[in-house]
Amino acid sequence: MRVAQEIITSRQNRLVVEVGKLDDRKARMDEKCFRFDGVKLLREAVANGIRIEKLLLAESRSAQILADLESAKNAPALKDAVVYILSDDAFSKVSGEQAPEGVVTVARFPSLHGRGDEATALISEISASPEKRVLLLESVRDPGNVGTILRSAAAFGVDCVILSADCADIYHPRTVRAAMGTLFALPIIRVDDLPGSIRALREEGHIVLAAALDDTALRLGSDDPVFCAPAKGLCAVIGNEGHGIPEAVSAACNGSVYIPIREGVESLNAAVAAAVLMWEVRRA
Repeated sequence: MRVAQEIITSRQNRLVVEVGKLDDRKARMDEKCFRFDGVKLLREAVANGIRIEKLLLAESRSAQILADLESAKNAPALKDAVVYILSDDAFSKVSGEQAPEGVVTVARFPSLHGRGDEATALISEISASPEKRVLLLESVRDPGNVGTILRSAAAFGVDCVILSADCADIYHPRTVRAAMGTLFALPIIRVDDLPGSIRALREEGHIVLAAALDDTALRLGSDDPVFCAPAKGLCAVIGNEGHGIPEAVSAACNGSVYIPIREGVESLNAAVAAAVLMWEVRRA
């Protein structure tokens, strides 16, 4: 970890502008980097070996943050990190928080996340382990919902999350904030062909259920054998709140499951539905 000597005071400084651009998905994909605010997320990233590229510190808090990092300065995650000190005014331009803690981190995409060829390899690895529990998301486009789902998935012992290509970006600032550090340790795969991923899981013995209400849907928590003596690799698909799960995705699954709710209430929020399903599978 190296600390740059010059204090950045301009809000138009090149570094300030470049880090600000990481709020845009295209910039994140081009740079293979994302940014996040706060001391807790920084500690989680370092603990999980996420490669840190840059640390931007507010001048008024820099001494305390550097002191806190002293014991971790030789950690592999911080090996190549460059620390920049910004005046509080310049820092306010780059921070995404209303009450910033004085540190913005720029990190590389974690190696345990994949898409394209990387996704194919990760899916093959997951599919070949029938004991793995997988959550699949279809067109869940709200970053806050995706982040909350990732946090719940980690809490309830899900081994991997697979997202359709049109789900919210997992590196969106709102997703990173809602995931609360679980993003750094949970295998996450983005795929162009979700039905194909479901079929790959089924071919290796996984049972995949779509969260949907239809004539054959199982009632979650019922005495059906799939819940009373569930397969170790029981997996679930959560769809878009407004449009549900497409027919092609449902057809690829073993069946469907619904969460019983009070009459007159149309549906649950996607993140809430995912948490209920994951809790029930874990409980069973």
